[in-house]
Amino acid sequence: MHRCRLRYMAVIAALTMVMSMMTGCDTSAIAPTSGVVKSQEEEEQIQQAAAQEEADKSSEDVADQSSEEEVQDESTAQDSGEDSEEIPVFRSLFTGDEITYNWLDHRPLAVMLNNIEAGCPQSGIEEASIVYECPVEGRITRLMGIFEKYEEIPKIGSVRSSRDYFVYYAMEYDAIYAHFGQATAYVGDLLNSDAVDNISGAVAGIDVPATNAFYRSSDRKAPHNVYISNEGLIEDRDKLGYRTTLRLGFVQKFLYPELGERVTYDDMPDATVLYPGGKSSGAANGFSRVQARFEYNPEDHKYYRFQYGGPHIDGETGNQLKYDNVVFQYVDGIVRDSHDYLGFGALGCDNNNCKIFTSGKVIEGTWTRDDMLGPAKYYDKDGNEIMVNYGKTWVCTIWNDYADDVVIE
Repeated sequence: MHRCRLRYMAVIAALTMVMSMMTGCDTSAIAPTSGVVKSQEEEEQIQQAAAQEEADKSSEDVADQSSEEEVQDESTAQDSGEDSEEIPVFRSLFTGDEITYNWLDHRPLAVMLNNIEAGCPQSGIEEASIVYECPVEGRITRLMGIFEKYEEIPKIGSVRSSRDYFVYYAMEYDAIYAHFGQATAYVGDLLNSDAVDNISGAVAGIDVPATNAFYRSSDRKAPHNVYISNEGLIEDRDKLGYRTTLRLGFVQKFLYPELGERVTYDDMPDATVLYPGGKSSGAANGFSRVQARFEYNPEDHKYYRFQYGGPHIDGETGNQLKYDNVVFQYVDGIVRDSHDYLGFGALGCDNNNCKIFTSGKVIEGTWTRDDMLGPAKYYDKDGNEIMVNYGKTWVCTIWNDYADDVVIE
């Protein structure tokens, strides 16, 4: 800006000097009546007029240039952050995606989801930021979705009963926990304690049930027809006095790159088709009997989910489920009784194996969780936390007894 003004003043000074020299010429030695004098005066007038015109034109050019450079300077200042306030970018603590400020510390909802074939496809599952899949009795799998913006989802379900290991996983996200029924002998005390903000159907074993959150649809037979109404859920949540913001000291589970960047792990092995329970449909690991698999698409960098012989879809949208990351978290497990109720370790040190799948690659490492209020963290063989790509993640709990059933291609 100052350079523009200096150039402008220099041009004006030069023009003023020219004008001064021309109008200040000494003509007293020449008679006023002389034709030479008259001709010279006319010439001087012409020259003065031309000089004035040139001065006016130069002034306009300088003014235009000054105006253009002011605009450029303002644009440069905006680009460089000078004279302008930088707009902050807020990112989800559960996906790493960009979000608005009002969702930044919003507490999520964890929902137990049916995954028996008669209860599929699920409604609203596409909106879950994170999905957990774990074996249950009968050696199939049950799902739990972590929903950030559950208030905006009109229908979630079908909803099934709780197992204690799912509750422990929900605690990683400080989530309100919703279910319909439970294995009371193994999880009843936990659900009724102050450790869990519990939204439960009015079933035996629950001290304070939610009375508005759940309803049954007419298109399926019980027990596969229980769904969550977001309006009723919000009413129960507020009536029970559950907080809606994340607890103080909340720790984000996954490590993400900067927005607009990707981690590619070019030096890691390819892994584009994942079978958490193997390719057969008869093994007892849970995943086998639902025929679970993930296929990586390099065009959009997503892992597409398949089960029961076809694409795994959302019942409301018809869209196939797809994820930016898949985690195989290996855990010790036990069979608790003759009903085949299972138990899995949710805490552990760095001798617990994990496989992280992102960008069509597999990164092998270990996981650690030493605090029930903190998340399991994943580390590579050098002890560095494994970074995943921002977006949705699917976590499979792999029972160590059946680790050899896993197939990765």
